[in-house]
Amino acid sequence: MGLGATGRAIASSLLQRADVEIVGAADGDPRVVGQDLGVFLGGVANGVVVSDPTELPAADLAIVATVSDLHRVADVLLPLLERSYNVLSICEELAHPWRSHPDLARRLDDTAKAHGVTVLGSGANPGVLMDTLPLLLTTLTQRVESVRIRRRTNMSRYGAILSKFGLGLTMREFATAHSRGEVVGHHGFEQAIGALAAGLGWDLDSVDVGEVEPAVVTTSPRVGEHMRIEPGQIAAVTHAARGMLKGEVVIDLEITFGFFEPADEVAAGDDYQIVGEEQVIDLRSSVGFDSFLSTVAAAVNASTAVVEARPGLLSMGDLPARSVAAKGERRAGRASLGATTSQG
Repeated sequence: MGLGATGRAIASSLLQRADVEIVGAADGDPRVVGQDLGVFLGGVANGVVVSDPTELPAADLAIVATVSDLHRVADVLLPLLERSYNVLSICEELAHPWRSHPDLARRLDDTAKAHGVTVLGSGANPGVLMDTLPLLLTTLTQRVESVRIRRRTNMSRYGAILSKFGLGLTMREFATAHSRGEVVGHHGFEQAIGALAAGLGWDLDSVDVGEVEPAVVTTSPRVGEHMRIEPGQIAAVTHAARGMLKGEVVIDLEITFGFFEPADEVAAGDDYQIVGEEQVIDLRSSVGFDSFLSTVAAAVNASTAVVEARPGLLSMGDLPARSVAAKGERRAGRASLGATTSQG
């Protein structure tokens, strides 16, 4: 469900797997609805793309790749759970909603358990990069004092979600859009911090999410797969959040999102620092983890794990590492990630 840039890439990858069969797809875009599913997906699939999820056939798993707002996504998730679909969604606010959306999290958990199915929020961030990965790294020390992560995320592969970051706006346009609540930055800080704190046994005083700020105004055109940024427009923004415990910052997260060039005064790569009792654990990726490709991979690799997991609302940290590791027999003759569509 959801045939935007990310949904299409997830489907393209699923079509390559020998252990997955796509049996249906839904999207609200009238340009997509009614198209032959096999032709649209570029693979073996029956039926047409529908607009109403209730028209989807029975399946082991529904993958939802729509919006970041959990309240909106829940209106899709709950009916699917009631129809006994296992559900995986890349909605950032579903990754660990127990602190940010306690009532809705409880309702999703109760509904999934009542129907014997699982619902999981997956993706690169939140899901892996700022919660599950650092949580795994903390096994190397017996007591953690603080976690600090800095990421630079290439957004040039993304489509519709770019508007929430304010990329492609002038500084004046950015200020106006921000004041109207149209530029909100990253969804998922609260969930990543919540998942990490829960795993460490920390009962945080607060989670403080800052304002998204322009970081780079380009002087030359920058072209992504779905957007062109012209000179004088914002090519990168920075957003940060902190988890507070006993008056101290114990989780410190910051991400710069953008269309980057080598000359930008933005540190390349991703940096992790975990200050532990016995040692300081430093992990660095000099080029950074590709957010788009990592999101697609996290969703695809977790797909069969969701079907096999215990019922209820789970986070990526609840699943055994080997159940979400890269695997799955590939169909012969399929190309790597590229065009077309979502799931069923």
